[in-house]
Amino acid sequence: MGRLVKTHSSYIEGLIDWLDSLSKEKGIQTVTPGVIGRTKGRSSELRLKISTRITGGYKLIARKGNTFQEVFILTNLDEVNLQQALIRNRKKGSKR
Repeated sequence: MGRLVKTHSSYIEGLIDWLDSLSKEKGIQTVTPGVIGRTKGRSSELRLKISTRITGGYKLIARKGNTFQEVFILTNLDEVNLQQALIRNRKKGSKR
């Protein structure tokens, strides 16, 4: 079971529930939300997309409305299994 690091005072609405659920997946060590920013485009619902591979894991981008937030995941899962975990835990996180 991994851990969710909460270092910021603000997060995209609904993101923490999703990440908390995701952190309980086997193979995920640490989930750390990062920088929040604004985008020109709009996303009607919360989305979490794998962006790039980093040392020891992946960088993801969460988007909702015209806001984005970086998320760093340290894991031994490959990209396909991480994507499946994101899909599985989206439903769990949204029920809270």
